[in-house]
This record gives sequence, C-alpha cells and structure tokens, in this order.
Amino acid sequence: MKMKHLVEVEPATETAGPAYRNVRAKDGLLQPPLGFHSCWDIFRTAVEKYPNNPMLGRRKVVDGKAGEYTWVAYKEVYDVVMKLAASINKSGIKQGECCGIYGANCPEWIISMEACNALGVCCVPLYDSLGAGAVEFIICHAETQIAFVEEKKIAELLKTCHATSKYLKTIISFGGITNDHKEEAKNHGISIFSWEEFLITGSSHQIDLPEKKRSDICTIMYTSGTTGDPKGVMLSNESLLANVVGPDSVVQYVGEVFDQDDVYLSYLPLAHVFDRMFEEVFIYHGSRIGFWRGDVKLLVDDIAALKPTVFCAVPRVLDRIYSGLTAKISSGGILKKTLFNIAYKMKLDAMRKGIKHEKAAPFFDKLVFSKVKERLGGKLRVILSGGAPLAVPVEEYLRVVTCAYVIQGYGLTETCAGSIASIPNEFSMLGTVGPPVQHIDVRLESVPEMGYDALSSIPRGEICIRGNVLFSGYYKREDLTQEVMIDGWFHTGDVGEWQPDGSLKVIDRKKNIFKLSQGEYVAVENLENVYGVLQEIDSIWVYGNSFESCLVAVVNPNQQALERWAEQNGVTGSFAELCKNSRSKDHILAELTKIAKEKKLKGFEFIKAIHLDPLPFDIERDLITPTYKKKRPQMLKYYQGEIDALYKGLK
Repeated sequence: MKMKHLVEVEPATETAGPAYRNVRAKDGLLQPPLGFHSCWDIFRTAVEKYPNNPMLGRRKVVDGKAGEYTWVAYKEVYDVVMKLAASINKSGIKQGECCGIYGANCPEWIISMEACNALGVCCVPLYDSLGAGAVEFIICHAETQIAFVEEKKIAELLKTCHATSKYLKTIISFGGITNDHKEEAKNHGISIFSWEEFLITGSSHQIDLPEKKRSDICTIMYTSGTTGDPKGVMLSNESLLANVVGPDSVVQYVGEVFDQDDVYLSYLPLAHVFDRMFEEVFIYHGSRIGFWRGDVKLLVDDIAALKPTVFCAVPRVLDRIYSGLTAKISSGGILKKTLFNIAYKMKLDAMRKGIKHEKAAPFFDKLVFSKVKERLGGKLRVILSGGAPLAVPVEEYLRVVTCAYVIQGYGLTETCAGSIASIPNEFSMLGTVGPPVQHIDVRLESVPEMGYDALSSIPRGEICIRGNVLFSGYYKREDLTQEVMIDGWFHTGDVGEWQPDGSLKVIDRKKNIFKLSQGEYVAVENLENVYGVLQEIDSIWVYGNSFESCLVAVVNPNQQALERWAEQNGVTGSFAELCKNSRSKDHILAELTKIAKEKKLKGFEFIKAIHLDPLPFDIERDLITPTYKKKRPQMLKYYQGEIDALYKGLK
C-alpha cells in the first residue's frame, strides 16, 4: 500500500504490516544534535549562545492582583543552577542516584532539574496530582535520597516519612519552611532547608561536573497507570536528545521554525513527558518559558498576559477553550452571530479545498477571527494537542478561528512524548495524528481477537514503534519491559488505522475490550470517542460486562447545554437537580441514540440507560489519571451502585 507521506523500510510479516517511516527520513532517521551527549548540553549550549535572553518568567502577585511577567536571563539561571549543583553534590548525592522533584511548575522546578542534569543525577518527578500514596511508593521504589518540594506540598511529603525516611535524607523547599516542618523532619532524621538556606550550603564547595554519556538515565518518569502501581519509565539522555529536534521537523513542512523569539506557557505538569520534552525544546532554542499561576480558572488571563507563541494542551483544556469561545459567540447579538457563521463557513470551505489557513479568508481573519486571536494573547502561531484524542469538531473549530497551526500528536512516556504528529495546514489530516516524526519507524500488528487486520486493504492493528527515542525499560521491572519490547519494537497497546495519505488514526485501545453475554466484543474506547463528539455532554464512560447483553453509561452533561434545554422545555431546578430529572436523562439518551444511528453503530453498541453525574470525572475521586485517561476499575468501584440500578431498571 503506497502512502503519500510514508516510505516502506521493511516488508510485512504474517502478523504485522510493513514498517514505515516518514518519507523525509528515507535516507536515515533524524539524529540528536551533533556534539550533544546529555540534556545538560542542551542548557549549557543555550547559555553560551543566548546568555542575556529572558529564560524563566513568573507573574508577581500583590494584594491578590497579578502584574506583568518578570524574567530571569539564561546566564542568571545558570549561576543559580551551579550554586544548587554544588549544594546537592556537598550533600553526598552521587552521579546516577535519584533526586525527587515534587510540586507544580515553577522556575525552581526547572532550576532543580538542570542542577540534576549538571551532576548526572537522575531526576524523578514526584507526581503533583497523585497524592501521598504514589509519592511514598515512588520515593521508596527509586530509593530517592533528596527531594525538592513546593512549599505547600511539604506537609504532605512529611506524612510519608514513616516509610520514606529509610531513603529520603534531605528536603529542600522551593520557598520557606516553618518551625513545625523542622520539628517533624528532625523526628524522622531528615535535614530540611529553605531554598535560600540550601543554596548557601554549597557556596564554598568546588565541583567538577562529571562526564555524562548518551546512554545514562536522565530521568525516571512514573506513569500513573490505570491499574496497579506506577511504572518507572527510564529515559536516557539519548532518547531526550533525539526528540529535541523532532518538533522542528514537523513545523518545517510549512516553512516555520522554533527559535529564540518563541514564548512558551508552562502549565501542563512537568512531571509528565509531554511538557518536560517541550520545555527542553524551547531551552534548546533560547526561548522564553513563562509559568502559569496554577489555577485553571486564571489560565486564559495568564495567556493574555504572557502572549505565548506556542501552546501545548491536552484535549480537556482545548475543550474548555472551545466551550468558552462558542458560548461567547452564542451570547452575542444576531448580527455578530450571523457574521461569524458566514466567516466560519467561507474559511472552512476554502481550507477543505486545500487552501492554507493564512490565505483561506484574510479579510475575515482581520474582521472576525482576530478577536479570538487576541483572547489567546494575539501572538499564537502553533497549538499542539496530545495526551488523548482531540474531538474532530473541536480540532476543526480551532483550525478555523485561532489563526494558528493546530497539530495533533501522539506519543507515550515510553516513546519520550511526540512520535507521530499531523502536518500543519493539511486539512485532510483532521481527526488523525499524522505520519511518524522523522526519528522513528512505525508498523501495525494484527489483533485478531478484536478483528483488526494489519494486512487488510484498510490496515488496522496495534501501533508498534522503533527508534532511539524509546525508553530504556521499566525501572526494576524487567518482566514488564519484556512484555512490551519485542525484537526492538515497543508495543503501545493502542490500535491505529493507516489513512491513504499516510497519516495514522488512533481508533481503539487493545486492553479496553470486553465481551457481552451474547458473545459480542465491544471496543469501549472507540465507542466513547463516537459518543464523545456530542455537544450536550462533556465526558462519557461506557460500561458493559459478560453477564449483561447491553451497554450502560455514566455521563457528565454539559452544564450550559442542559440548562438551555431545561429552560426551553419548562424543566426547573439546579444543575444537580436537572441531572436527577428523568426527562433530562431521556433527552440525553435520545441524543446518544441519534448519534449511534448516524454513525451506523451495531445494535449492541447502542447505550440503553444512563446515569448523569453533575461532577466531572476527576483525579480527587481517583477516576482519571493526570493525563485524563479513565481508570476503569476505579470507575466501576465508584459507580457500582448506579450501574446495578441501571441494569435492574432495564429488566
């Protein structure tokens, strides 16, 4: 099968399709920058090239009011990093040992990370959003001796000391510490310092930075996982270096480059590879990194103040932006609404014909869409979405109204973030994650039990990846490593489908499959993507099992949509009361049925009963991971009563 953007590098086997790579890499895969041996080289070289460029920025908050961003230059950051490295070294941590970082994104997070890179100390992010149970597990599993901690997380960390003090010997606050903190740490035999105090401890200590190799483990990132204990994904310097040049190769399709004039908003957790990787990319280019204030409600305000040129997001954030923009248009006058709809249709039609977004409707860009652009800071040129599939209506809308390139990417912690990315301005790639980036090979492997054949005319199968961006294994879990690494191929567990243009569509998850009582297999993730496009709902969890013959679901309805429907249909009550109302349930179930018919789903794939939950699926109730993947066993446990009631009501 010939595909426009791919070149075949290995023939098909009995169980797997051919191995493909990006046609631009036909003469060889993309390699790490010449002369770079570790992540420390990324920062060190940026300091040499761009010493006076602003590097890290934050907003000063006075009397609850946030001011402009204030910046620290690359050379100034380097000076603090070297002081910190001397203090870490003096505390007795050796090359290859582990240092934890626990807290929300901030300049100190990056400075601590760079000090680890300088010393060849393995940086281990302690999940800011997984709670003390996982933090305790990670510290003990990685035998973490020293941890840098956000001030408000210290109390939480100290609660784990009954178990972690066997390994953890030093805690450094990103800010200050209280007498209570000192007392409790002392009781566990742990030294605790404020940021300033710790910087002073190494002031007279001389260090020679050790030699670092590409094969050295730079960071161990624990993936939250939807079941069981977190897994420690070991990422070498080589895999991070190989990925640093990946994003450039994607925007080069449209003659763009990332450079020192770029401004990046740091708000996705640095504990995840998606954000960590992009921060490395922008450090490599000498760009600015501005930090948010840590509150999702203030995110748009931080965007307006920072004026980022590049915005990385997970679909959940882009869904919020989409809902906010559509609500604003809906609440405008009839004239504004009509003008917007005409502009939208004309620009969309032009883009569908293959006209690039910047030439599709320049008049309307100025007159109508510039207002949307201003709400997002006015300078945005690239939006990158990853972590989960982005709904097609949301992607289409953002491509039209933001006047920016919208790129949907695919990657895992094990592939060191973005491995596959859609080509900017190729409208035919809407709803796909594009072709492989130029540093990997990809093939699909058949999954017969789910009916996916990698050798059929429309090749479908498990996505397998090969290349030097891959992880070095799961820390202390060789058994788990061998399950997913077979003959050099990493088996992602995701199911993809090649499109005729060489882009890949992620259609399913290999493990999210169950059998109904009549023997029919249900690929639940695929169904949730189908139902999830409905504007009346924010999120849906579909459930079935081998003792039941039909599917039921728990739905987070969209509050504005449900309240609008209630007003039009004479249904009264608060949002929580509307969710309990049987007419509301009938209305949303009817909409789900309508979409099932439109998409020609099989009878057993129709949802027969629903429970409406006004509270969004959240991390606090342990229903989702920090990257918003559903924790299905935990969801079943939490909603068991509702599920039982739904099935009882159907009998």
